[in-house]
Amino acid sequence: MKIIIQEKARKMLENKLEPGQFLRVAVSEGGCAGLTYDADISREMKEGESVILQSGDIRIVSNPESSQYLDGLTIDFSDDLIGGGLQFTNANAGTTCGCGASFNLAGFPVIENGKCGKG
Repeated sequence: MKIIIQEKARKMLENKLEPGQFLRVAVSEGGCAGLTYDADISREMKEGESVILQSGDIRIVSNPESSQYLDGLTIDFSDDLIGGGLQFTNANAGTTCGCGASFNLAGFPVIENGKCGKG
């Protein structure tokens, strides 16, 4: 599985994560294009979760249902006032929402016209 953590995201996570903490990344249904990324920082793994990436002191954990959609993921960080925070993009995404908040991969229905309803 290939996951890239860009330098700005790496620095932010190294500063934010305390010893024993990890970044949980999940994919859930939602958004205009069908799928969205969810992320949180935690200390305790949930049932069925596993470490999908260990890079220095940064651990990324996910569940089996989400892990299948994380190959090709790039994690970046923006400190912009609007839309700042961790940014998730996937090179394998077939469709993305116009506002960039959701995506679609093979095997999920394509949203008509591929446009975000947020207009």
